[in-house]
Formats: sequence, C-alpha cells, structure tokens
Amino acid sequence: MSFIHRLFNLGRSTRLSRDIDREMAFHIDERVAELKAGGMPEADARREAARQFGNRTAQGEATRDADVITWLDSVLGDLRYATRALRNSPVFTLVAVLSLALGIGANTAIYSLLDAVVLRSLPVPQPDQLVQVTLKDSVGSAGDGDGYFTNPLWEQVRDLQTGMTSVAAFGESNFNIASGGEVQNVRAEMVSGEFFNVFGVRPAVGRLLTPSDDVRDCDATAVLGHGYWERAYGGRTDVAGTRLALEGRPFEIVGVAGPGFDGPWVGREVEVYIPLCGIAMIRGNRRSLDSRSSWWLNVIGRRDAALPVEQVAARLQTIAPAVFGATIPGDWPADMKDSYATRSLGAIPAESGLSGVRDRYSGALAVLMAAVGLLLLIACANVANLLLARATSRQREMAIRLAIGASRRRVVRQLLTESALLALLGAAIGLLAAHWGTQGLVALISSDSSPVSLDLSLNRRVLGFTVVAATLTAFLFGLVPAWRGTRVSPQTAMKADARGVAEGHGRFTIGKALVVAQVALSLTLLVGAGLLIGSLRNLVSVDPGFRSNGVLLATVDFRRSDLPTEQMSQTFRTLLERVRSLPGVGAASTSDMTPISRSSWNNAVYVDGYTPVNFMDGVAWFNEVSDGYFATLGTKILTGRDFNSGDVVGGERVAIVNDAMAQKFFKDASPLGRTFRLKRGDTYTDPYTVVGVVESAKYQSLRETNSATVYLPSSQNDAPGASVTFELRSTGDPLALVSSMKRAIGDVHGAGTVQFTTLDRQLALSLQRERLLAVLSSVFGMLALGLSALGLYGVMAYTVARRRNEIGVRVALGADRGRVMRLVLGDVARVIAIGVVAGSIGAYASGRLVASFLYGLEPVEPFVMLAAAAVLAVVGFAAGIVPALRASRVEAAEALR
Repeated sequence: MSFIHRLFNLGRSTRLSRDIDREMAFHIDERVAELKAGGMPEADARREAARQFGNRTAQGEATRDADVITWLDSVLGDLRYATRALRNSPVFTLVAVLSLALGIGANTAIYSLLDAVVLRSLPVPQPDQLVQVTLKDSVGSAGDGDGYFTNPLWEQVRDLQTGMTSVAAFGESNFNIASGGEVQNVRAEMVSGEFFNVFGVRPAVGRLLTPSDDVRDCDATAVLGHGYWERAYGGRTDVAGTRLALEGRPFEIVGVAGPGFDGPWVGREVEVYIPLCGIAMIRGNRRSLDSRSSWWLNVIGRRDAALPVEQVAARLQTIAPAVFGATIPGDWPADMKDSYATRSLGAIPAESGLSGVRDRYSGALAVLMAAVGLLLLIACANVANLLLARATSRQREMAIRLAIGASRRRVVRQLLTESALLALLGAAIGLLAAHWGTQGLVALISSDSSPVSLDLSLNRRVLGFTVVAATLTAFLFGLVPAWRGTRVSPQTAMKADARGVAEGHGRFTIGKALVVAQVALSLTLLVGAGLLIGSLRNLVSVDPGFRSNGVLLATVDFRRSDLPTEQMSQTFRTLLERVRSLPGVGAASTSDMTPISRSSWNNAVYVDGYTPVNFMDGVAWFNEVSDGYFATLGTKILTGRDFNSGDVVGGERVAIVNDAMAQKFFKDASPLGRTFRLKRGDTYTDPYTVVGVVESAKYQSLRETNSATVYLPSSQNDAPGASVTFELRSTGDPLALVSSMKRAIGDVHGAGTVQFTTLDRQLALSLQRERLLAVLSSVFGMLALGLSALGLYGVMAYTVARRRNEIGVRVALGADRGRVMRLVLGDVARVIAIGVVAGSIGAYASGRLVASFLYGLEPVEPFVMLAAAAVLAVVGFAAGIVPALRASRVEAAEALR
C-alpha cells in the first residue's frame, strides 16, 4: 500500500477498523461455507474456520499495521489519550498552561525584539555583501572607531576605493513640511547617487535617485519611502512630478521606493530621501558640503562576493593616507592636524544595517533575555511539581498499564506526550501574548519626537525559537515526573488501601527540591530588579542643578523668513519680551541648547596658570543663553551677576561659569574678573571676563559627573542662528502656554515655526532605557515570586495531605495545634533557607550582569540582598500558612479511621 494511502488511513481510524473486521468476518464466513458444503455441522465448521484463521485480534492488528504508518498512528493515539486526560482535569490544565504561556510568551516577546533590533539582516538582496566603512584612530589600531564622515572625506573614499563594487553615503535628519505654526517633521535621509543601487532597492512608482541627481548645484529632487507614500498620499500612482516642501524649499518627487525597505537604520523608518547636494538648499549655503569639520555621513558599500571583508579593509587602509591628507581641516591646531593625517580606514560587516536603537538597547535586551529565561525555568519547576502530584494520584492507572504488559518506556512516552501537549498549548497562547507584548515594548522605547519603527512580524527564526523553547520546556518539566510516575509496583499500588510512593515524612523530596530551585531563581530575579529599581530611583532623585517641573520648551525657527542675519537677534529679543508678558508665564529665557537634550558644544579653553594634562583636560562645555536663563531654570547664581542689557555686541566679552569650571581652572582663587580664551585653530580668541558663578548642572546626562561649563550671552553674538529654544516657566500647567506662544510667534513674524515639549518630558526620555529595565525586571520578579509561592503552597498542601495519618498520630499522642503548625512551617523555613543560600550565587551573578546599568549602587548590595530574601520569606510563609493551619485542624480520630 502506498505511503499516501497509509497516511490517509490515519484520518479514518475507526472506519478502517470496521473495514478490517468486516474483511476478517468475510474470510471466516467463506471458510465456514466451504466446510459446511463438505458435510461438517455449522457449529463445528465455525470452530474449525476460527482455528484455521488464527488469533483474530492479532491478525487484525497485523493488517492495520500494514494499512497505516504505525509510528505516526501510535503518536496520534498518545495525543488523543493525552487530550482526554487533560480535558478531564481542567483546573490542573489551566494552571499548567497559563504558567507555561507566561514563561514562553515572555521569552518570545523579548526574543522578537532582540531579533528585530540585533539579529535580523536588512531586507535587501545579498545583505551579507554589505560592509560599513569606518574610521580608525591610526594605522594598524586594534579597534574600529567612529562611523561618521565629512562630505570631503566621503568624496575621497568614493573616488579612490577599489574594494567595493558600489558605495554610498547617507546622513539622517528631520525636515519640517508644515507651512507655518507648529512643526510637522518627516524623517529624511540625505543619500548619495549610488544609495539605492547599493541596497538593491527598486522603485514602486517613477524612478529612484541616481548619480546624476547627486552633483553640486543639483535640482531639488526627492523620493518617498513606501510606507510614507501609503500613509500621506494614499498610494497614489500619480505622485511623481508633484512637489513637497521641506523646510520651505520645494522638492520635486521623482518616485517611490519599493516596499520592504525602510532605510539603512533599523528602528527608524525613512519617509523622504533627498540627494546629498540637497542639504545646500535646505541650509541656504552652497559651501555647506565643503565643511571638513562637519561629521554627519555614514558610508556603506557592497563588496564583491569573492572578496572577504578583511581584503576590503586592507584596500581601504592602503588609500587612507591620500584620503586624510587631502581633507585636513584648515582651522584645526597643528597637533590635531598631525593626528588627523595619521588616521586610517576600516571595514566591518553591515548586513544588519545601522541602528541607534541597537546601540542603546542591545545590552538591556540581553539582560531582559536572561531574566525571562529564569522566569521560564521557574514556570517549568512549577508545572513539574503539578505533574509530580498528579502522577501520585494516577499511580493505580500506571500500575494497571504495567500489569497488562505495557513497558515502562511506553508509559513514559505517554506521559511525555501529555507534557508536550501542555507545552504546545502554552506556546500557542504565549505566542499570541508575545505579539501584544512586543507592541508594548516598542511603545516603551519610542517617543513622539523619535518613534521606533520595527518589523515585528512572525518569521521563521521567531517561530523556530518558540518551537525550540516549547520542546525544551516539555522535557524540562515532564521527564522527571514521567520517570517517577512509572516507579510503581503494580501489586502494591492496586491494593485497596495502598499508600502512595510519596508517603512519609522524608518522601516527595523532588517536589521540595524544585521549590528550592524556584526560590533560588526568584531571589536572582528579585535582586536584579531591586538593583535596577534602586538605580532608577537614584537617577530620578539626583539634583540636576535645575528645576525641570513647570518648564515649557519651545524651539522657534525663522529659517523660512526673509529676515537678514543682523535682524535675527533683535527679532528673538522682541519675541522674548512679548513671551515674558504672557499670562501664566513666571519667567522666560532663550538658549542655544537645553539640558539633557543630546545636543552639546565643547571647546578648548586657555586659562593663565592652568596647564592641561591632555587635550580633553583643557576642554569645557558651552551654552549660549539670554539673561534670565538661570532664574527660569532655577539654577542658583552663587556669586557675581546674571547677564544684563549692558552685555552687547562690541562691549567687553563676558561669561558665566559653573562651580565645576571655577574649581577646575581657577582653583581656590575667586574666578570673578578672571579671563579665559577659546582656542581657534592655532590661535586664541579675545579674552572673556568671568562675571558670575552658578551652581553646576547636568549637561548631557543625569549620570555624568559635573562638567566644567561656560555660559555665553546670546546678546553678544553678532551672527546668531535662525533657531533658538525658549524656556517658559509656567505658574500652572506648562502645556497651557502652547496656544499663547503660537500667537506670540505669529504676531512677531508669521513665517516662524515652533516645536514644543517640556523639560520634564526631556528628562524622562533620557531615562527611557533605565525605566524599561526597572519596569520589566520588577514585573518579571513579581511573576517569579507568585509562581514560587504557588509552587510552595502546592508542595506543602500535598505534603500535609500525604502525612495526614502521621499528624493524626501526633495529635493523638498529645501534640497541640501550635506544635503541628511549627512542624509544617519548619519545612517551609528549611525550603526557603536552602533556596536563599543557593540563590545568593545567582544574585551575585545578577548584580554583575546589570552592573553597567547601575547608578549610585554596587553590583553587590547587602541591603538589596537582605530585602529580596525578606520578601521571599514573607511570601513563602504566607503560602505555607494555609497548609499549616489545615494540618493543625486535623482530628485524630478521623485521620486514624
């Protein structure tokens, strides 16, 4: 019989058995008829026909084996029986499946995010051929350095490289498409002409950018990202030829990129592509591409399949002297020029693209992956305990199976099939929960200003991970109960008053060992969660040197206006005076950048009497602010004065320094009246006189130690930029000032655009990773604690039930209720104590794992360890108190009956 027919017969098992019975009956009836025709009586003929046919059951089984795939039929039979067995125990099945769904779902959710951010290749042809060109500090240095290039550097690499078949440069930015009022940004990528060729992207509509589009003084052209085209244009096929205003400059849309490719940055969907030369139009400066100190481009190329990455790197290293020699920045000091000329080029694989999300969250995801792995082990131990208890209640069933000839191996297989079915059900529910969980995780790492876009669709790798997790889980929690469940003597188990294999004070030790493992793993998770929560608390409570509550930040941009540079400063000043008079505004100021905004400006300074140890030792951080800035942000002026109306262009150059700057550069002497200069190439600027000292404030991060910071007055800048940030301290809700701020901008100049946020929100975004770790680790810790408590309760309840006779004897001999409770709670205490001791090793490892994310805490904190152990003890005793009370209420006569 063919394989297909045998496979088909598996679906008609009952009908096949009837067919075989009818066929056997037909053959016997035929033989009976033959014997009767020979003169034999019917009764004798039927007996003789049955004797000649042989064992009818054995013949039927042999025929069935020939008509079906035997091993598969056996597996299906095990599955049918397992389904009935689980259906007959709904409470057990529900608890076991939900425990496993929790563990497998959490693992799948974290792995899905890890896969999307770290592991997955770009959805382009032959992604393994992509290489990123990087910078090295010097020829032959061990590690690759920064990946950002200047445009002159990129052009040299493009023209001189020979190791790649095609190479492209690209730089990310956001461009405003609103005609006025509040900013409406699109995520843009400025790309070289070979960009789409390197990544193998094809157009969905029109054409893509080519090298002819990327030349100096090029036409303003743009390509839409596929997702943005569908959202903003409804997928219109006539979009090519229309125009899109970016920062007020019209760009002609020439096409739409094909589906599937969202750009080279994983986590950031590109909505608009423009050629590199388009940046000159956006900035209104034709020479912006010639800057040798503006580092904003990444370079990725496609290597020949026969050329390994190492050879590409070797060829790039060969051209490095010519590349750097031709692009030395003219305004750098001589020592920095010499260092620049000795830099080199490298190449690293880029099949996974680039990703700021990856750089920021890959370590956090690894920590979370370890946490959910421990959570799954705890869930497995919990289900294993349930199965151990269930195996004891089924020992008569197992005894009957063994007594009628089933091998121990066959019974183990049946029990493992039940475990596998539980795991598959848990995996199915967990997979569904993981889909929702990953959406929530992405929301935790996204923000309105920087949304994260990831492909979280189910793929083979995620599905394979879930299947492997479910398979390993089934064996982890199923093997020991299955092995133990078959260790039963049929003769003893089938006695009417037989005691189970778990009876007695010293029995069921496997269950207690599993609870010990749960306690140890829970302690590991709780200590890690405690450290991360404590670190977040330290960061939130750190004094940043300013008050963030009640401050609205409004970034106002007049680049679209026709204001000449010399009028820009006065326009901002007029707007500032108008803002200060708005109802609800307690104080207002402007600044070039705000604290913890990911923007920075540093410069080497020269102070008489201070000799820096190295270049960075002589560097200070800068900001340009208006008068009232410190009052608005709540930063104390320690000595001296604030900027005032006398600080004007052409007057004495003044500056305010923070306390860290004063202590570092001026030591114990008063900094007031002291001067410093800024380094400009090989020369220095005119001196700045210190007129005030303010308390030190965090500049880039809440984690940083206080850095030397200099504040310069915006009123002395004779060439201000077209964009500045206003800080408005509100007497109420800061967002209530948005509408009045918009009106004020419109009254001063209708072409101004504005973007709003709050300083509180800005600080919260800086702690996004820490908050993600603290929230999820605490959730996983609480789940682990709950599962451990459930496991401990189950084991102790089972132990009390099995020791009912023993407890009855103790009561009959005079033991009081308190003594019985102490007996049970003593078992609980031993389990918890052993678990805590065993878990201390895991807790130490947990602290080391999260060490890089801690602030103000050590990887080993005795207080956190003791607190976690105390929480475990309280929860453990709470779980054990009910079985202890039940034991204390045992009546001796009833127990001994």
